[in-house]
This record gives sequence, C-alpha cells and structure tokens, in this order.
Amino acid sequence: MHPLPLKRSSVPIVALVLGLLVPVTSAQQAPQAGDPPQPGATAKDTLADGPQVFTSIAQKFRMVPIKGLDRPFSLVFLPDGNMLITERAGRLRIVKNGVVDPQPISGIPSVLDLRLKGLQDLALHPRYAENKLVYFTYYKPKPGEKDVATAVLARGRFDNNHALTDVRDLFVSDAWCASPSAARIAFARDGKIFLAIGVPIRGRAGTAQPDDSQLPGNDVGKVLRLNDDGTIPSDNPFAGKPGYKPEIYALGIRNSLGLVIHPQTGELWEHENGPMGGDEINIIKPGRNYGWPIISYGRAYNGDLTGDTSGPTSEQHQMPGMEEPFLIWLPSIAPSGLAFYTGDQLPAWKGNIFVGGMRGMVLQRIVLNAKGMPILRENLLTEIKQRIRDVRQGPDGLLYVLTDETKGALLRLEPVDGERSSGK
Repeated sequence: MHPLPLKRSSVPIVALVLGLLVPVTSAQQAPQAGDPPQPGATAKDTLADGPQVFTSIAQKFRMVPIKGLDRPFSLVFLPDGNMLITERAGRLRIVKNGVVDPQPISGIPSVLDLRLKGLQDLALHPRYAENKLVYFTYYKPKPGEKDVATAVLARGRFDNNHALTDVRDLFVSDAWCASPSAARIAFARDGKIFLAIGVPIRGRAGTAQPDDSQLPGNDVGKVLRLNDDGTIPSDNPFAGKPGYKPEIYALGIRNSLGLVIHPQTGELWEHENGPMGGDEINIIKPGRNYGWPIISYGRAYNGDLTGDTSGPTSEQHQMPGMEEPFLIWLPSIAPSGLAFYTGDQLPAWKGNIFVGGMRGMVLQRIVLNAKGMPILRENLLTEIKQRIRDVRQGPDGLLYVLTDETKGALLRLEPVDGERSSGK
C-alpha cells in the first residue's frame, strides 16, 4: 500500500521512462479522444453477460457488467445508491438496483453530438442532499452552423421522477469550435467549480484553434474557475488584469478528459490527451501556463516533431514560464477518467491512481511510492477490448468504469470472496 502523492514531482523524465515500459501494440489502437473521428469502435457487444474474474499483480477482482448504455461519458452516485450517467448523444440515464432504466431522464438541452462533443461531464452540488442540483457540461450548437458548438456549464434539479427541472445554462464559453473538444468539471472543497475546455487540433478558419490556448482573451484551452451559480469569483488569479478573461484559472491546456480534486491535499489534478504521444497528468496551480501548443512531449499525427494540424509549435519539451507535467505517457493511451482509490474493498489498490485509456483499451493502475512518485503502471481489462471512458470510486468503496462503445456498459469492479491483498 502506498500513500497518495502529497506534492508535485520535479523529475518528469522518470515518468517518461516508466511510460516506455507499458507499450501499446498497433492492434490495440483505437481513436484517441479529442482526435478526428476514425473507424475502430466496435458496434457489437463484446462483453460477457455475467461477471468475470481477473487478476492484477496485486489484487484478484471481479468485473460485473451493467449493460444498456450507448457511448456513456460520465457518472455520479446519488445518495440513495442509484447512479446518473450521461450519454454523448444527449441522454441522461439512471441506474437503479444495478439495472439501466430504459427511459432517459428528460430536461437535457439539445447538444451537438459531432466530433467527440455532445453531452459530457456530470457532478452533484456538494449540498445535493439539500438542493438536488445536478451539474453537467454539454456542447451547445451555434445557430446557423452545422458543425460548430461551444462548451456550456448547466444545471438542473433532479426530482427522482425521470426529469431534470429548472434547467438553465450557468456559463456559456466562447470556445466555439468545429474540431473535437472536451469539457470536464470538478467541485473544489470551497464549493467553486473548475471547468476545463480543450481544443486539441486546428479547425476551420473562424473557429477555436490550439493557438488560442495561449491567448488570455478567450476560454479555449483553459481551466476556468466559477462560482456554483456560474458567476466569476473575485479572487481568480487574473481577475482585473487587462486583456485576461477573469474566469481563467490556468492556461495552455490541450484537451482535458480527467479533472479531479485530490482527496488528501485538495489540489486540482488534470490529465489531457497529447497529440502523437505526450499524454500527461498535471497538478493545476492558479495562474500557471501548461504549455500547449508551444511545448509537448508528443509530436504531430504525421510523425513530424511540430506542425500539421495537431503538433506543437516548438521542438522543445520545456520552456521557461511553462509547467512540467507530473507524469506522461509514451506511447499514448488516450486517457479519459481519473480516480484516486482510497477505499478498503480492494485493499491492494489503496493509494493507487486509476486512469481509463481509449487508444489502449485499458484501465491503467498507477502505483506510487512513499514520496508520491509513480513506480509502476499496470494495464487492466485489456481482455474486454473496449475503450475506457471514465473511472470513479463509489461510496461503497468499489471502482466503477464506463466503456466508450455503442454497446457500452457500466463495469463494477469488486473483490473476489476470500481473496486478500497480496502486497504492492
């Protein structure tokens, strides 16, 4: 068992070397989140109908599939033990007693389900038990445009009767994009909301571009910080600074598909898809610049170090005034979903980080040492050959995983009776 990391590493090259120890074969590769759509996602159900037992280096576990989902993106746990799940096409689903209700919950606005956008992240207000407020992100279509949308933070009240009521947009970003984009959210301990918005590749003229990630006058490629009503906190790092959007908390973000608050330190952790290689985990600090599209450990999709529609603008991996990642992946796994496991149900995994992978069709377990440094990565669930979109720890101490497939599923990972931790 290893503690969760308490501070950021200053030696990212260690993470680079570790990344090389977990190769992804070409046969495993599938479209990377945030990239142009490509064929490769299966349309048939490849999961067994019942539980399967798997063994990691440290822990035998049972995977229980809950089927009936179509391109699920995110999930939250309700106080009554049920779960809400978003589907990218614009549906909000509820899982009751381990079964997906076939009737979607009404009230979700129209979304642009194109180029990996659509309905995305989901979170409950910290005082959900009192106010019943559900927050979500979606891509609002631009009037008169067939392929352009922007990231929106919205909320509604869930009445437990197949409906969201009092639904309204809280914050509409100016990140109008025709290319892929992701919008993840996380509630901080003080009740503020972090919203990450990415645009990883160049789109057509007049829409959001990767270069905008470095420009302080827009929301593209940024982590934003908002009040729970969508207004802008007065203590944001750039509030009152000429030329800067006051909602900006950090900039230089490529496309974040994992955004969580560290359960011990309260820090904001984020991971994002790189181009060809260079996926990374960052610890997000106020006012910092995380480098995209100037620096990256990845390269363009055509193999060049820079350029194309996707690569960085510099061949350098480091630059003054820009933050180094905590950890990187080479080759890419296309990370999506991020969880720190703190439960007791799977004791050998306590203190580990779990990240979903779509290109590698993998749930990756990252083991940390006593100093909070990554020392081992283990690929799990590769046998099911499905893209992993999200991973969350449930209030019951189990892990829950969403597969990004047309015949998608919620997977519950639980201990096998009689099995005990075997150590590291």
